[in-house]
Amino acid sequence: MAELEPAAITISTRGAVPPEATDYARQKVAAAATPVSDPVLYAEVELRQEATAARPSVAEATLDVNGKPVRAQVAAAEMNEAIDLLADVLTRRLRRYQERANREGRERYRFSEAAEGEWRHGDLPTQRPEYFDRPYDERELVRTKSFGSIPTLLDEAVLDMDMLGHDFYLFRDATTGSDAVVFYKGGGTSLGVQLPEGVEGDPTEGAVAEVELVAPAPRLSRRDAIERLEASNEKFVFFIDEATGRGSVVYRRYDGHWGLLTTHD
Repeated sequence: MAELEPAAITISTRGAVPPEATDYARQKVAAAATPVSDPVLYAEVELRQEATAARPSVAEATLDVNGKPVRAQVAAAEMNEAIDLLADVLTRRLRRYQERANREGRERYRFSEAAEGEWRHGDLPTQRPEYFDRPYDERELVRTKSFGSIPTLLDEAVLDMDMLGHDFYLFRDATTGSDAVVFYKGGGTSLGVQLPEGVEGDPTEGAVAEVELVAPAPRLSRRDAIERLEASNEKFVFFIDEATGRGSVVYRRYDGHWGLLTTHD
């Protein structure tokens, strides 16, 4: 099993986080890493105390497990409770990681009956941070992320999304060569994948994961994509950026602003 020393875990804090919470977080996250045999190359934890929220204590962690990121983010009424929840979610995700690593070939993409009840979400909606209802005229497009597109099979994208604890995952589909987004539908009970208009091929053919190919993504400006996001109850909008011709995602951030993900070659 992996031996992650508590002292090797980087802890950062924001707000009025109790000093003793950092040592508690180190011990809990180190213990959560024991289900995996692959080396945990690093672990970063952020603890923050929000000023105005029903569950003001937020804990999040990112672990690099032999080059694969595993992430979790939770919120609770008190910091120690948030740390306990964080450790629980990490333990479940790392256990799924180890189960898949022990399988061979395409079987690693298949969810067992035992795991199926966990796999979306391994964390409950009530454990996630609350969205801040920031006034519209105060919202900004922030935290723009741009990353290179390594061709990825749909099944692998689903696993990456699960390990990161995200609601959607932007990737370059290896089957079609197109930018695409895979996401959780129906409150997390099913999966969908969206491609740009005019793309030939179907990434769901031959996939082990049960994923529905949904209506193609529109071609929009970033401003129009934000307006579409605001007019819907969705957490994100996948679109083809008119300025770049590449797949992009605008999404709702927990701080009430908008986030943007883009791809490039």
